[in-house]
Amino acid sequence: MAHAIVIGAGLGGVPAAFDLRKHLAKEHRVTLIGARPYLEFTPSNPWIAVGWRAAEKTRVTMQEPLEKKGVQWRINSVTRIEAEHSRLTLDDATELDYDYLVIATGPRLAFEEVPGLGPEGHTQSVCSQDHSTQAWSRYQEFLKNPGPIIVGAAPGASCFGPAYETAMILDADLRKRKLRDRVPMTYVTSEPYIGHMGLGGVGDSKGLMESELRERHIKWITNARIMSVTAQEMLVHELDENGALKKEHRLPFAYSAVIPAFKGVDAVAAVPGLCNPRGFVLIDKHQRSPKHKNIFSVGVCVAIPPVEVTPVATGAPKTGYMIESMVSATAANIAAELAGQPATAEATWNAICLADFGDTGAAFVALPQIPPRNVTWSKQGKWVHLAKIAFEKYFLRKVRTGSLTPVYETYVLKLLGIVSLKQRL
Repeated sequence: MAHAIVIGAGLGGVPAAFDLRKHLAKEHRVTLIGARPYLEFTPSNPWIAVGWRAAEKTRVTMQEPLEKKGVQWRINSVTRIEAEHSRLTLDDATELDYDYLVIATGPRLAFEEVPGLGPEGHTQSVCSQDHSTQAWSRYQEFLKNPGPIIVGAAPGASCFGPAYETAMILDADLRKRKLRDRVPMTYVTSEPYIGHMGLGGVGDSKGLMESELRERHIKWITNARIMSVTAQEMLVHELDENGALKKEHRLPFAYSAVIPAFKGVDAVAAVPGLCNPRGFVLIDKHQRSPKHKNIFSVGVCVAIPPVEVTPVATGAPKTGYMIESMVSATAANIAAELAGQPATAEATWNAICLADFGDTGAAFVALPQIPPRNVTWSKQGKWVHLAKIAFEKYFLRKVRTGSLTPVYETYVLKLLGIVSLKQRL
């Protein structure tokens, strides 16, 4: 009997636990370890930050769904991984042995890389429900005395979609409140151009996103290196295409939300030979560690090189469909090895994104994620906004019933209605 442990109960870890339980014979054990008793639907966080959602409405308590599927559930944090001995130590000093380990911890938010950045500093975040709830509290104070807003992404950020969504949703909310005319807005980003998104652009995403920002009277600064943040001012160095200082900006603000750079979580980054210098897990084409053959990894904690070199560092995003593909490959490969077969499944690292803009939205498809691509597609319209609302409900229902994968394939691809797209994947 083998024991497969998944660490991290987020958008990668929960599907991985369900998929492993589905693929492995009953005599094998599957354990999921998560720091919280519930799964957060992270894409809802920008809505929480403006009061459009309550955090408890966008989460699922996991004990019952996991028990129904035969997955053992532990609410703990992992403090140590002894890869040579296939053993974990938890925050309550419990030790667990594993035959296979799937790392799906997500990232550590590296706010410390910019002085004054983050919820403990002077900017808000939508990277977790706790942060988004704090952002909503701060936003309510802001509404009493509106002023300039800065939204953006710090140097090294790889998750640009939520930054764009936050800017657009704030704009939409302020217009509904008849306060938009009192709030100058600036989008500050490490991207070399608007619509780059860490992907080198998707079709005419540059034109699409620039047009959207212009329509909403949101100014922008690209190739922006946020140097420091104080209570009411952000110091930004704008670089030219060669990486030299072009202009220094001292931007006043009354409210700010910035996506930080990511790093690997401490317990994972500390394992010798497992990660790159940023703490992201190194994997082969089968999602497996080249050094530790019984360790696999999925999701944001996986090491993926940037699409291209940019004047200010940008990372490559890991989107929902890509994570789902990683999960499917991992479960299939562990099942194959337990059956005495070689691991052959490979993830298809394609990007399929629904970006909500508060009252409209944009959908992007990049196959594969890193150019040159076989398919590049983008569309805009209110239907994307409505589709993301519907997807939230669909996703949470799938979690409650334990039938989470393949959620993107069964919902998003049908929604987009692109002829033969599924075959191309």
